[in-house]
Amino acid sequence: MWDDRYTAYDFGPGHPMHPSRLDLTYRLARGLGLLDHDDVEVRAVVPATDEQLLTVHDPEFVAAVKEASADPSAATGQFGFGTEDTPAFAGMHEATALAVGATLGACEAVWSGEVRHAVNIAGGLHHAMPGASSGFCVYNDIAVGIRRLQELGAARVLYLDLDAHHGDGVERIFWNDDRVLTVSLHETGRALFPGTGFPGDTGGPQARDSAVNVALPPGTGDEGWLRAFQAVVPQLARAFRPDVVVSQHGCDCHYSDPLAHLSVSVDGMATATRWVRELAEDSTAGGRWVALGGGGYELVGVVPRAWTHVIGVATGRPVDPATPTPQEWRDHVYDVYDREAPELMGDRDGRPISYGDWHQGYHPEDPVDSAIMATRRAVFPGWGLDPYLD
Repeated sequence: MWDDRYTAYDFGPGHPMHPSRLDLTYRLARGLGLLDHDDVEVRAVVPATDEQLLTVHDPEFVAAVKEASADPSAATGQFGFGTEDTPAFAGMHEATALAVGATLGACEAVWSGEVRHAVNIAGGLHHAMPGASSGFCVYNDIAVGIRRLQELGAARVLYLDLDAHHGDGVERIFWNDDRVLTVSLHETGRALFPGTGFPGDTGGPQARDSAVNVALPPGTGDEGWLRAFQAVVPQLARAFRPDVVVSQHGCDCHYSDPLAHLSVSVDGMATATRWVRELAEDSTAGGRWVALGGGGYELVGVVPRAWTHVIGVATGRPVDPATPTPQEWRDHVYDVYDREAPELMGDRDGRPISYGDWHQGYHPEDPVDSAIMATRRAVFPGWGLDPYLD
C-alpha cells in the first residue's frame, strides 16, 4: 500500500516520527527492485471513512480530531493530541485516516484472497485508544483493520507486535475479545513508555490468556530478542490456530534508536520477519499475513532498511543483509539530508545470530530468560502448554 500523501502525517520539525522514514523506505524498496515484479502490486490508498473509524473510536474523539485538524490551536490535550508527544497539526484527521484506509485495504485484499501478503509501512499506530491519541498515534489503524477482518469472517486473528514499546492500544481494544490473540514483545514498562505490558496482564474475564506480554530488559540484543520470539510465539500460534496473522514491525528495538534500548540489529529484525511469514504460511492462517510499520526513530540508518526487509520477505524476495544499498539511494540521502547512508542492508557483516533452543533449558539467572519464563508461566497453562517444555 503506498500513497505520496503518507508524508502529510507530520508532527513538525524535530519530532522523532518524521515522515522522511516512509519516503526513504519506499525509495529503497524501489531501488532494490522489490516492487518491479509481475506478482507484486503497489496499490493506491482510499482514506478510511468516519463509519470505519467508529468501529473502534468514540464519536466525540473523532469529532475532536477533525476540529483540531482544521484548527490545531484548538487542541488542548484533552483527547491526547495537542501535547509534546502528539502535537496537533493541520490535516491531522485526513493524514491519519489515510494510514487507516491503507491498513483496511491491506486486510481486505488478504482476506479476499486477492493476495497472500500485504504491507502498509504507514500503519502500525498501536498506542491510540478508542477515545484518545497516544504516543505519536492518532487513530489505531491496527484495531480498525482487525475489526474489519472480523466483519469479513475471521474467527481468530493473531496480532503480533514487535515494536520496542508495548502495543497497549490494540491490547486494550481487544482485552475482552477471545477472538483476537495479542502478543507483544517489548522493552519492559519499568524502563520505557507506556509503562504497561507485564506478564501478568493476560486479558479480560471474557478472554483469559488472550493478551500475551513479553517484557524484556534493556540491552536484550539479537540473541535474547530472537530467543524470546521462539520461546513464546510459535507455541501460542499453534494453540490459537489463527485465520490470519497481523504483525506490527516497529524497528525502534534497534541498537541505535534514540528512544529505546533493546539493542537489536537490522539482521535480527529481518530474521524475525521471516519467522512471522513462516508462522502465517505454516499455520491455519494459510499464508494470510498483513504486515504493518510502527515505531522507529533512526530515520535514515535503520527504518528504511528494516521495512525494506519486511517488503522483501512479504513479496517472496528476502534481501540478503550483505546486499549493498543502491548508490542512487545513498546519493539521495546525502543530497537531501546531508547524511551518509548505510552501505549494506545489514549490520552484522555476516556474523550469525546464536539464540539457542528453549528446550535445551533456561537460565533463571539470566534477565532475558527470566522475562521469557514469566510470560510462559502466566499464559501457557491456559493454552494447555507446559511452561517448562518446548
